[in-house]
Formats: sequence, C-alpha cells, structure tokens
Amino acid sequence: MASYLLCIIAGAALFNALPHLLSGMNGRTFPTPFANPPGKGQSSAKANVLWGFANLIAAYAAGRAGGFSISDIASLSSSAVGALLLSLYLSHHFSSLGSGT
Repeated sequence: MASYLLCIIAGAALFNALPHLLSGMNGRTFPTPFANPPGKGQSSAKANVLWGFANLIAAYAAGRAGGFSISDIASLSSSAVGALLLSLYLSHHFSSLGSGT
C-alpha cells in the first residue's frame, strides 16, 4: 500500500514539474509556493526552473522508494492517478485565479 502511495506522489511531482520547467525555460513567470502570496503570486523564471527541477528529483526519489516500474501496471496506474489528480486540482486552482496561467 505504501509503495502505491509513493507512486501516486511520484506521478504528481512529475506532472507538477512540467509547468514550472516550461515557464521557466521560456523566461516567463509562474506561481510557486515561494511567491507572495504562495501559489498565487508570480515567481521568476529562474525560481520556476529550480522548483521544477526539485519536483523532478522528488518524483524520482518517490518512484524509486515506491518500486516504480514501467512494466508494472499497478505502479504505472498509481503514478497516472497521481498525475491526473494533481493536474485536475491545478487546472481548477489556476482557473479560479482568473489569470489563465
């Protein structure tokens, strides 16, 4: 059970890395937990690259600890659930900000 929870976290962290890395590499600001207010204000492009990279490291660590394997349907499905749930939450969060980011 704990291994599937870690795979869910890995999927969520991996998908959370994407908007931060893409925004940062394109030189655009985007909300991070370090913004003022957290998660709503804008952080610099460099802060987003660093936060995105930190999420990649967290995704890797959680996946390793959870025994993630692309050939294991249970761990792959768990990671997909984490990615989907975080994506749905973030789509709601950012659309409620009205910023369209």
